[in-house]
Order: sequence, then C-alpha cells, then structure tokens
Amino acid sequence: MRDSHRLLAGKLVLFAAGMFGFGFLLVPLYDVFCQVTGIGSRTGLPTAATVTAENPVTDRIVTVEFVANRNQQAPWEFRPAVSSLEVMPGKLYDTTYFARNLTDRQLVGQAVPSVAPGQANKYFKKTECFCFESQEFAPAEGRDMGLTFMVDPGLPEHIDRVTLSYTFFVNQQVAAN
Repeated sequence: MRDSHRLLAGKLVLFAAGMFGFGFLLVPLYDVFCQVTGIGSRTGLPTAATVTAENPVTDRIVTVEFVANRNQQAPWEFRPAVSSLEVMPGKLYDTTYFARNLTDRQLVGQAVPSVAPGQANKYFKKTECFCFESQEFAPAEGRDMGLTFMVDPGLPEHIDRVTLSYTFFVNQQVAAN
C-alpha cells in the first residue's frame, strides 16, 4: 500500500510541475499565436502610422468596407459616412464616422478598431484617426470624426477586400457641472 501512495504522490508532483510549466509558457505561446494569426496582438493597438510617399498602384483596386458597432446598451448613435470605398494601394484617403451622444450628460467614448481579414491588418495604415484618443461629447452632441488611411502596396494580391470595423465604447462618464 505504501508503494502505491508513493507512486500516486510522485504522479501528482509531476502533474503539478507540468501545470506550472504550462502556465509559465502561456504568455510566449499567446505571443506566437498573435504573430501567426494577426489577431489579439498587443502590438496592433491603434497608433498613427508613418506613411512614406508612395506611388499609387493604379492597376489594382481594393474595396475597403467601413463598419460601426456599439454595445446594445451604449448611448451612442454611431455610423460610417460611407459603407465602402474603392481605393488604390499607396494612396491616402479621407473619410469620417459620425457619433452622437444620446444622453443628457457628458460622455467620453473610445473607438477600438479591427481589420479583417487579420492578415491585412499590417497593411492598413491609419495616419489620422479618431480612435487614437478618447472623444468627449456634450449632452446630445453629434459630430463627424476623421480618418485618414492608406492600404500599403504590399497587401497580398489575393486580398481584394478589407473591412475596417470600429466598436465605440463609453470610456468614462463625466459629471455634469
């Protein structure tokens, strides 16, 4: 009986060590997963891209779709000015999203972007974007918020459609004065 207890204790110690090792490896495994898939990356947080002047690729058109999302309970009206644009890689484009505070108090919102397919994320360059900073809205205020972007000419040839989706969240409620 004592040998079976030792064997069980040994197995439990090995199992605990294995679980500790697995937990220790989760962060590097997550980083590798993000690099491979292009999703969930901590390096893909919204920042202004440095775009060098490039000659547009005039013989290629990429359709960029614009999507606006909000939580069902979010007190916003939020929509893109246009649902899509046909763009030439290497050329800068401007568009806007419209947002309106539907409450009687000041709100601060934050837009979080997502690019699909994930492989296109590193080729979609935003030089100016309302998503870079929180947006403060007075009660019932609505306004257009600008976006300047470029699709990098290095976008793989098989990708001819890119979707830019923003989810607009309440970032903080500001007490009315």
